[in-house]
Amino acid sequence: MPWPMPLPGNSPPTQSRLPDNRRYRWEKQVFFAILTKTGITDVFASSITGDIGASPITGAAIHVTCAEMVTGTIYTVNAAGPLPCRVTDPTLLTTAVANMQTAYTNAAGRTNPNFTNLGAGHIGGLTLAPGLYKWTTGVSISSNVTISGSATDVWIFQIAGKLTQASATKMILAGGALPQHIFWQTAGSVVIGTTAQAEGVILGKTLIALKTGASANGRLLAQTAVTLEQNAVTAP
Repeated sequence: MPWPMPLPGNSPPTQSRLPDNRRYRWEKQVFFAILTKTGITDVFASSITGDIGASPITGAAIHVTCAEMVTGTIYTVNAAGPLPCRVTDPTLLTTAVANMQTAYTNAAGRTNPNFTNLGAGHIGGLTLAPGLYKWTTGVSISSNVTISGSATDVWIFQIAGKLTQASATKMILAGGALPQHIFWQTAGSVVIGTTAQAEGVILGKTLIALKTGASANGRLLAQTAVTLEQNAVTAP
């Protein structure tokens, strides 16, 4: 699964330097726009660009239809799941879920943040420079937030509580910042509000919920479920 997270043995999760994309390499095993452990619910019609899958739960827990897949494959652990685009590959999914959990642990384990409890968890209206951010609370985005840096910069957001993005708000990328270099490691649930636009790789310990008309340019990697409501999800 392609995220620029260092693999075990390449660099320790306790490094204190500013995240540096030159020290990262891409995994080349699986490419997912959405990956979960307990399923994907959907209010028709969503639009998904990239692979999706769920494991260890049965493919019957994936409610996305083939018509909603712009590109990509729906992977399941068994013969249940949407047809005709469903592909059964439990081994691939087991590896992908293990990688997802490793990425979450790696992001959560980094120490010596550049920013701690910025804005007391309220980051709407701010411009976020590259670096490691840590919040001991939840994070809310009540108005547009700008993520500004170069195409080689990395942002890691460690959030001890929930991540909540208000309806009709945007995460705006500036200066060449790329969604595949932005990581939202969130211990609580993630809610992207109605018609809001999210950017980056969301590493969720629990639920990731997109409300009606919301979009995500990145990856939704949930250790429980992902819920969709007429959303656009595009893997970078």
